[in-house]
Amino acid sequence: MEKYLILNTLDYPILSLTMIIPVLGALVCMFMKNETALKVWGLIVTLITLAVSIPLYTAFDATTPLYQFVENRPWFPAINLNYVVGVDGISVLLVLLTTFVMPLCILCSWRYIKTRMREFIFVTLLMETAMIGVFVSLNTVLFYIFWEGMLVPMYLIIAVWGGPRKDYASIKFFLYTFTGSIFLLVAIIALYITTGTFFIPELMDHTYPFMFQLWIFLAFALSFAIKMPMYPFHTWLPAAHVEAPTAGSVILASILLKMGGYGFLRFCLPIAPAATMACVPWMIGLSIVSIIFGGYLALGQSDMKKLIAYSSVGHMGFVTLGIFLLNPEGIKGAILQMINHGVTTGALFVCVGLIYERTHSREISDNSALGMMMPLFVTFFGIFSLSSFGFPGTNSFVSEILVLVGAFREMPVVGFLAIIGAILAAAYMLRLLQKVVWNTSDGHAHHGDDHGHGDGHGGGHHVLADLNLREIGTLAFLTFFVFWIGFYPKPLLGMMDVSVNHLIQQVNAGMACAPTAALDHFAMIKGIGAKIAGM
Repeated sequence: MEKYLILNTLDYPILSLTMIIPVLGALVCMFMKNETALKVWGLIVTLITLAVSIPLYTAFDATTPLYQFVENRPWFPAINLNYVVGVDGISVLLVLLTTFVMPLCILCSWRYIKTRMREFIFVTLLMETAMIGVFVSLNTVLFYIFWEGMLVPMYLIIAVWGGPRKDYASIKFFLYTFTGSIFLLVAIIALYITTGTFFIPELMDHTYPFMFQLWIFLAFALSFAIKMPMYPFHTWLPAAHVEAPTAGSVILASILLKMGGYGFLRFCLPIAPAATMACVPWMIGLSIVSIIFGGYLALGQSDMKKLIAYSSVGHMGFVTLGIFLLNPEGIKGAILQMINHGVTTGALFVCVGLIYERTHSREISDNSALGMMMPLFVTFFGIFSLSSFGFPGTNSFVSEILVLVGAFREMPVVGFLAIIGAILAAAYMLRLLQKVVWNTSDGHAHHGDDHGHGDGHGGGHHVLADLNLREIGTLAFLTFFVFWIGFYPKPLLGMMDVSVNHLIQQVNAGMACAPTAALDHFAMIKGIGAKIAGM
């Protein structure tokens, strides 16, 4: 086991602490009653967790593919099961994304959540522990416990604090993701029966018959595709996003969807490499459908939240496309796209939440002509909208261009099809931006404002107040990452470089048992794409 790991050299168990602090914070908040104190406490706990996690970035060794900051303790020796956690260049960025986003979820709920504040802070903090646990677990049982553990808090966030159709959305979310989890559990049990270990790096080192790989791959892929969500398993996402409170939408977009992409990278590619190669044409085909279909559906939405939700289907299509290109540019672009989508789409959901607090509507027609009334808001909204469709100089441009480079290198026709999705993204985001900032209709004028954001003017019209300091701080924090990653992505790409190359080596080494027909089929698809591109 030691050959895969670098034991934690810090003076404290950093990964366990990042998981324990939110749990302890959740327990303490159950004894608190004052709503303001609960909000402040939730913010303090998430900020402490963030501070504790910073050495994951500063002390990370980017020159090795081994798992770092590892804690390995006996758990159930009778079945060869240890408590073992660690991170590599793929998972460390997702852990940091989680700890960075959670304080923002508390901030954007400051006025949005009006009832049962104690319970809200409680489930939000438990949610943070479960999400971090998914990314740091190095045995399949621990991974599954955290994977399932986040379902109940997310279900409650939608079901208790959601919109008018919260019951429908929460149940649909739970049923879809729980069904996927069943396939995940079956695959984990099958691997343990075959190998006698739950330790993920050892599972990667085993060689499995092709048909076993294929069944394992399909079970994993179905679970992860539902979580992402990938077409045709995407239908739970718009309902969940629209009905969830702002913090729930941010958690879903920024972190929860990334678990699917992480699962593909951690399980499907290294454990079932031959099956991965055989299924590449299908996975790339579904990715292209997700990119184009998600963009097409977003283009026709009148609800801002639903538009951004459908855009997530397209953006996550770029993630699966990059992963299954199986080259360094594609996979690094996919990982960076997960980070960038977490920043940009999370920020857009915060923006929609801020407007909803003022006008009580998410309809584009009810939130138009904000340019003169809310110049600070539309400045931030414009930045995040440009980032969403990959405008040069923003973070999303870097990740999408890496995926496109990987696509044109392997299958040029796939690259051309992916560009259609990028064009659709520009169309629906610029349409949204134009209507919200400059459109002359004044739908918001007829909405009351019980938050004290607006001041009555003649004719029953309301002037909406611009952002306050709390809201400016939240959006400015996210804006920093939009431009930092957009202009200087090297630190993040450097952290994942060695781990990605090692993953590709694992896939290439495991292709020996792939049927010749499957490899020939893959080569044929690439050849057809090259011919079409050369016409």
